[in-house]
Parts: sequence; structure tokens; C-alpha cells
Amino acid sequence: MDQLPFPLSKEPDKEAADQAWKLFAGPCEFVKGVVEIASLPAPDRSEVCFAGRSNVGKSSLLNALTNQKKLARSSNTPGRTQEINYFALGKNYYLVDLPGYGFANAPLQSVRKWQTLVKQYLAGRPNLRRTFLLIDARHGIMKIDEEILMLLDQSAVSFQVILTKADKVKSLDYTCVLEQIRKKLSSHPAAFPELLISSSQQGTGITTLRTVITRTLG
Repeated sequence: MDQLPFPLSKEPDKEAADQAWKLFAGPCEFVKGVVEIASLPAPDRSEVCFAGRSNVGKSSLLNALTNQKKLARSSNTPGRTQEINYFALGKNYYLVDLPGYGFANAPLQSVRKWQTLVKQYLAGRPNLRRTFLLIDARHGIMKIDEEILMLLDQSAVSFQVILTKADKVKSLDYTCVLEQIRKKLSSHPAAFPELLISSSQQGTGITTLRTVITRTLG
């Protein structure tokens, strides 16, 4: 039987998991919030970024990855954070939190500002190793996710999908969501051919994700 397209990432072996734990157990600190490209830090470290629609769980995931409760601030107001937030992971790497998209009540000017900022970042960041695109496991890829998928393809930036809030999905619905995502990603050449699952509340997938990020940054 042929392997399914976009299989779930396998759990890492102990050595790889331990190496990733050491990296993420070390210092990770907020550096700055960027509202214009000219203010980006120098591209002298490898970095990965996290993208997703508003309230998909980016802040919670970053906090879970770094085992900190308040590293990234979450908001109940969709679209409130409109900055590219930089976090220094040790002395050699950056974790980058892109502003959320898809918020319903944002003025058109804010939407255009988001589009310009993210386009410039994705197209002009030579040290960006991968984008991790967060998709709510309860809903799969939605229409509001399509623009970022196109941006990533156009920018030739490799991206990998992380399914968030996996603990909130029934097994039957989960199977349907996986099928929908695999079908959608098949038309996007920049998509990395493995899926990740996570639950920030329960810790599901965090060890695997830490290991994938560590390998990608290295």
C-alpha cells in the first residue's frame, strides 16, 4: 500500500529528543516587536517563524515549547497583535511569531499593513529556515488560510503544518480533517511533506515539535 501523502511526523528517538530538550530548556527571551521591515534584527542567526489565523494558539504553543507561561502573550481579541515578535532561543537562534490573520473586525488599513509586512518578511529573510503554519484541528484549512499558503508558495519558503488543539477533536472528525488538509496541501509546492499535531494544554506533540525545530535550525 502506498504511503499517505503528508504523513504525521514520527516521534523522535531519545537522543534527538534530549538534544532538543536541552535547547528549549535554556534561555528564551523576548527581543523586540517589529512593525516595519527596517527594524528587523540582523539576519545573523537561523530562525523559524510561526504563522496562523488569530486565536489559533500560537502564543500557547510558544509558551509550551519553551516551558514558560508568559513568554508569548495571548489575547482574547482577534487581531490585537500586529507585530512580528522576536524571541532569542539561546545565543544562536530566533523564534519568530508573525501577526495573526483572518480577524473579522480589523479595518482595511490594518489588513493591508499585515499583508505588506508579512510579504516583505517572507520574501526577504535569508536566514529563515522554515515557517510553521498553525491550523486548528477542529476546522482544517479554511478560506482565510489560503492567502498565507499562496504567499509561502510565491516566496519559496518551506512551510510545515502544525495541527493545534488536537485534544478537542473527536477521532472521526480528526480523520476527515487530515484528509482535507492533505488534499489542500497537495497543490502547494512549498509544503513540507510531514504534518505535526499538538495540544498545548496536554503537551501532545511538543517533544516531536521541539525536535523538528532543533533539526531545522541546526
